[in-house]
This record gives sequence, structure tokens and C-alpha cells, in this order.
Amino acid sequence: MVERIYIARHGFRLNWISTNWQSKTGLPRDPPLAAFGETQAQELGEYFLSLPPEERPTAIFSSPYYRCLQTSKPTSTALGIPIYVEHGIAEWYSPVVPGTGLHPRPGSAASLQEHFPEIDPSWSSVWYPSRKGEDIEEVHARVDGFLEAFSAEIERRFPGKHSRILLVSHAATVIALARSLVGDRTLPLRVGCCSLSVFTCPHRNQPILGVWKAHRLADGAHLIEGTSRDWGFEDIEIAAGKVVEDPGVPGSEHDIEHDEPSGSQIQLSSNL
Repeated sequence: MVERIYIARHGFRLNWISTNWQSKTGLPRDPPLAAFGETQAQELGEYFLSLPPEERPTAIFSSPYYRCLQTSKPTSTALGIPIYVEHGIAEWYSPVVPGTGLHPRPGSAASLQEHFPEIDPSWSSVWYPSRKGEDIEEVHARVDGFLEAFSAEIERRFPGKHSRILLVSHAATVIALARSLVGDRTLPLRVGCCSLSVFTCPHRNQPILGVWKAHRLADGAHLIEGTSRDWGFEDIEIAAGKVVEDPGVPGSEHDIEHDEPSGSQIQLSSNL
């Protein structure tokens, strides 16, 4: 059973300081880390290596976006643990502008392994966010569903093996994860780059939602320069959980009825 969950946001993105960047994967809106972000990722890995062995994570579950995999890599290398790709903790996109298509979706774990050999492609994502985007209520519902499917699949796939895991994700998803774990959707939280949140479950065999104790929330004490570029839902909310719409990817206008896979995949992955 998972007893400790570490959650980290990715490091500082290159596109925040330069327009001269290319997607390593060819996926739109998939910038790599800036040099400063790579340093933050190294510091995160050094922090985990400094922990007693009995406190270190034994597996990393990362968003499939390049910046999250880059952030995961130093910890994977330092601890000698695998990276599993999980779409359920992928980037949050607000609802698409009608008529503009769908949001991008990264490739499979096997395709991403070409860039990051540390990836173990045997894990199948338990959840896929809709490419049509989500409002604030929907991203929280996605994370609730993901956590329930994820905890069940961890127990089925790795019985008794991974009691400490690291999730590497994005600001909005990190906030939603923290709120789901502690059971408070109004928890005020701003998340900086490579910040770390730590949760423990006080009792075994408890449900995954709403029973976790937060020991750290979006903390940057492990980073030499502390956290940077913090973000909260209030930065984009316009009213009652509604947010500004985003355009889809040009050329995907005819794919609007083919938003698959989407939602829980737990039945699809049960044959692994």
C-alpha cells in the first residue's frame, strides 16, 4: 500500500525566457526546461538522495510532457528507480474555443523512451484527460478519478512493493492532487517550479481521497534559490470555477468527435 506520496512540479520552462526553442518531441506546447530548470531538477534529485533510504521514493510517475520527464530524470538516475509515464497527471488545459479542434496529447511511454531511457514502458496510464479541456471543477474531478484508479492499479500491479512514490506534474494538477488527498477543494495553494509537497496516510487500508496528512505543501526549501514562477487557480479563474477558453491545435478541427482515449482506463489496463 502507498503510505507516502511526494508531488513535485516540473522545473522552470525554456519558453518563459526565450521564443527560440523547439519541441524535442514535435508536440505543440511541449517546451523543454531552461538551464535554470535543469539545475532545479538536479537539486530535487540531490534532495531525495540525501534522505534516509527508508524515506526515498521507489518509483516515479511522471506526466508525459517533456519538461516533467526532464525533471524526473535526475531523481531516477540518483536513486536508480524507474520512471512510469502517467497521462492522468498530465497538463491541464482549459476548455477549447468552439471550432478550434482539440488540445495536444503526448505520445506513448514507448515513444517517449527514445528520449528518456529511464522510462519503464510496462505501465499503462490509468487515466487520460479529455483533449476538449476542463474547467476547474472538471480538473478536480479528473484528479479524484485518477487517484482512485491509480491506487487500485498500484496495489494490483505492485502488491507490497511501492509504499513511497513520487508524482511529477504541472501546477494546476499538483494543486488538484493536494486538494484531493487532504479532502479540501478550497485549499489555498500556489505552486512554484520544482517545489515539493509531501503526504502520508495515517492509517493503512484507508481510501485514497481525503485522508492524507500534508507535511509540506509546495515547499522550495530543497532548492538553492527557492521556488520560482508560482501559480494558482486564481491566476486564470474568471468566475465560479470557469476559466478563459484556449484554442485547440490547428489542424485538429475535424478530430473533435474522436477524443479517445479519455477518462478511466483501469479496465483496459487490467490485463497487464
